[in-house]
Amino acid sequence: MNLRDIEKSFFDLYWHLDPVAATQAGVAGHDDRYGRFSTPALTPHLAALKSIAASLEEANAVDLDAEIDRTALLNEIRVMLRRFERLRPQAKNPEFWLSHLLGGLHHLLLSADRTPAEKATAAIGRLEDIPAFLDDVRAGLEEPVRVFVETAMRMTEGGRLLVKELAAALGAQSPVHAARLVTAAAQASDALLKFESNLERWLDMGTEHFAIGEESFNFLLHYQHALRDTAPELWRYGLRLKEEVEADLARLAARLDGGGTPWPALVDKLRADHPQPTELVEAYAKEMTRARAFVEERGLAPIPQAPLDVIPTPAFMRPVIPYAAYDSPGAYSRNRTGWFYVTVPDSRLPREQQDRILRDHCRYELAATALHEGYPGHHLQLVIAKESPSHVRKNLWTPLTVEGWALYCEDMMGEEGFYSSDEELFFQRVHLLWRAVRILLDVGLHTRGMTREQAVEQMVSDLHVERGNAEAEVRRYCAWPAYQLAYAVGRRELLRLREDFRKAKGNHFSLRGFHDAVLPYGGLPVALIRWGLGLGE
Repeated sequence: MNLRDIEKSFFDLYWHLDPVAATQAGVAGHDDRYGRFSTPALTPHLAALKSIAASLEEANAVDLDAEIDRTALLNEIRVMLRRFERLRPQAKNPEFWLSHLLGGLHHLLLSADRTPAEKATAAIGRLEDIPAFLDDVRAGLEEPVRVFVETAMRMTEGGRLLVKELAAALGAQSPVHAARLVTAAAQASDALLKFESNLERWLDMGTEHFAIGEESFNFLLHYQHALRDTAPELWRYGLRLKEEVEADLARLAARLDGGGTPWPALVDKLRADHPQPTELVEAYAKEMTRARAFVEERGLAPIPQAPLDVIPTPAFMRPVIPYAAYDSPGAYSRNRTGWFYVTVPDSRLPREQQDRILRDHCRYELAATALHEGYPGHHLQLVIAKESPSHVRKNLWTPLTVEGWALYCEDMMGEEGFYSSDEELFFQRVHLLWRAVRILLDVGLHTRGMTREQAVEQMVSDLHVERGNAEAEVRRYCAWPAYQLAYAVGRRELLRLREDFRKAKGNHFSLRGFHDAVLPYGGLPVALIRWGLGLGE
């Protein structure tokens, strides 16, 4: 069987398994329904995945690019099978189900590829499916884990708000569907409200068994990230990197403050300078514009013709995005707009608590965050990936490369003179320290018996972030094993690749040349990019 035919079979199956991912990708035909993740529903899908993997192993790749795509696709299937058969978020994590449910509404609302009538019809289908979908959650959630239940409980209020907003917005755009939207939304809201009582019950009976263990963790390192490192080796790397960055911070603090203030105290002092809630989104948008102009003027990378909108984080996403995040346009979407979410403090919180949260949006760290999420970080990289003729490169990615690229860009832009003050340089290193600590928390939580409280305490003591934000971060680390280490480890792999590329090119090396060589691979693992560039292991 031809490799491209197998590739098509995989994505046809994937869109059927996960219709929300299809909506997000801009694939038509799946917008009016949700996936099903109970054991009876998953069994035929997993059997089909195994059949596709067997066909992939036997297929002939016509050239190196095809062989790289085949390897990436095989690894993706292995990770999917491990996820559903061994890690089993569908049995342990109500947030896994809620993210699917609410993401299905959110991406439909954002879609610019559908007419108002098409979106309204699809939304009615999904809203009417919500009660049955939540029945499946109750049946499938056999081993609830307390930390995941806590996250889900924080999402349901925002979820009901999203249901209401969706019905109102699409009803106004397509009045002929308004009455049915209102009815379907009311039924969906009632079902979500009843679901909350189940969450409280699961909280009482939930376990603390969120850790996946060293064997599964190393499996993800090897197949998701194509890394040879094991968890203990990355633990040691995290310790070394943390020590190096803390030494950098001490030197920068001495330069900034004449040597009289320890760097953590200087962080605390500088964080008092932050935008107000009403200014926050605009402050990030301004830095995003500055970063884009810098990349374009210096010719550091191609600038895709794709707008980037800076908007407040939707309410249902705030429990898992305490600061900011990026959402890329769909691989097949005609509209190329990306979204940069900024989490503005809830106006219902006491002013003192809002101020504590805003300290983590210090003016001096906005620049690094904006370039990380936008230009030349996630938006630039992922939009270019979606222009690839390869369906694998349009759709598949590892955080090692995607988060690693964005963190690499924080360094690279500093090397090129982007930061406008020593304070911004200082906070860029604070960001790197955060990513070094993430290696330790990721490995520690999942392979070394670290508790949630220990992880929160380490974030507060090492990074001096507000406790509520630290708790939200750690909830995510518990749910996404082998993701958080990807930032700093991916940066390391890309810096190594750049150095080897420099040696291979000699006098012909240019930074733009390196970026032009790497970006067409999208989010494929750095080891596969290295293979494609002929730079060995």
